[in-house]
Amino acid sequence: MIKATLHQVTAAADLAAVRTLCWAYRDFLLGNSAIDREITETFYPVDTYTALMDDLPRLHARPTGIILLARGAEGTPLGCGMTHALDAQTSEIKRVFVSDAARGRGVAADICTALIAQAKTDGYKRVVLDTSKSLHAAQRLYTRLGFTACGPYQPIPSEVLPELLFYARAL
Repeated sequence: MIKATLHQVTAAADLAAVRTLCWAYRDFLLGNSAIDREITETFYPVDTYTALMDDLPRLHARPTGIILLARGAEGTPLGCGMTHALDAQTSEIKRVFVSDAARGRGVAADICTALIAQAKTDGYKRVVLDTSKSLHAAQRLYTRLGFTACGPYQPIPSEVLPELLFYARAL
């Protein structure tokens, strides 16, 4: 385990750190597998992803969502994750990513656990998320955290549907 501190992103410097981590996540997916590269390039080309990064504070704004940042003891950004409402009962976890230096040390579990707890506090009845079939460590983490496989919970383009896994957890 690595010592990490989690906090809600409200300051510009923290938001900048989250955006940097999100770009690193995009780069990770580009290099992870041929299908992840194709999905990322098709659905998140640079212009689209730039617009998404610009819109993070609105998309994940309180009180219906949150952006969390994990920092190490020296203040180094280690990972991030965020939620937003799909409907009054359902919160979706998005863009959980941990830097190479923190991977495998419990930081992603801490982020997800905090996001789940916040969703419950906010009154949601379930949390959902999706991941690539190639991200086996993420799948193991979500199962350990009590998520179970489910079908798509929102419209997904048919060409990528076979490459994604969907999970839900009651709160």
